[in-house]
Amino acid sequence: MTELRDVQIKRLKMRSMRRGIKEMDLILQAYAERNLAAMDSAGLETYDALLHENDQDLYQWVTGQVAAPERFGDLITDIAQTFQK
Repeated sequence: MTELRDVQIKRLKMRSMRRGIKEMDLILQAYAERNLAAMDSAGLETYDALLHENDQDLYQWVTGQVAAPERFGDLITDIAQTFQK
């Protein structure tokens, strides 16, 4: 059964704010609130895949300490810009 778009967005928002480290909770929660509703299906799938990554890796990617994997590059750049606003 396919997940309805509004249910998927709610799930992704919840997963964004219930991470492992507080910094990623704050960063991803803010990003999710501002951006998920406007994303297309492919964007939501990429974001969902990103949420399966380790918080320590995500934090290093968002803060520019380590380069993000190519498949997440544009999304990480967007998250980092949202966080800096």
